[in-house]
Amino acid sequence: MVSLGKRLLAEGVGTAWLVFVGCGSIVLNTNMVQQGYGVLEVSLAFGLALATGGFVFGGISGGHFNPAVTVGFAVAHRFPVRDLVPYIAAQILGAIVAAALLAYVASGRPGFELAASEFAANGFGEHSPADYQLHAALAVEVVLSFVFVMASLTAASRRRLRPIAPLFIGACLMLVYIVSIPVTNGSINPARSTGQALFVGDWALDQLWLFWAAPMLGGVLAGVLFSVLRRKCRRRRPAPANGQCEVA
Repeated sequence: MVSLGKRLLAEGVGTAWLVFVGCGSIVLNTNMVQQGYGVLEVSLAFGLALATGGFVFGGISGGHFNPAVTVGFAVAHRFPVRDLVPYIAAQILGAIVAAALLAYVASGRPGFELAASEFAANGFGEHSPADYQLHAALAVEVVLSFVFVMASLTAASRRRLRPIAPLFIGACLMLVYIVSIPVTNGSINPARSTGQALFVGDWALDQLWLFWAAPMLGGVLAGVLFSVLRRKCRRRRPAPANGQCEVA
């Protein structure tokens, strides 16, 4: 068993890596900022960051890097509830450290002003990249968080998938961001949203509630459904030789 301290360190560093690479692909790319393109590039950056972080830290902490994933695993009885708050705290701290480093690097570009920059923060309404309103942002964040957490639970539960689980989950995150970036600038992760919002302040903090409530709701729903499917699987199928009940 890996100690809690080591697992928290892995979660914090992994979350920092995810946020720095993903948000950095927006903030540090001046062409993207000026010309308004790059959904595919940003989505790929987030997906690859999660995949590489998962390969490095997944064996230590599980490679959640996202409070919604941790909550979903706890609801599905795949993660100890006693470690829930420490994990989420480590993820938030990692995201804040990454945002601070990103702000420091971005300040090295002449003319960059943090107060005038949206700094890859998540938003809706006039702060949505395509002016999507609250109801659209809420629907996208809940549904895509549900799908992402469900994919994470499935990958973790199937022994045959474990060697490639980080690639599978990273690809899922990439698809999720391709859809969500035009709507909310892509959250699906309360820690990622919190780090950027703390540095932007003002409107980003006012709208941060959505990027906690929606992903957490999606994570809880995924955990509940996964738990129900797993119980039905155990009742209907004879236990396989390896003791794993794989959800179809």
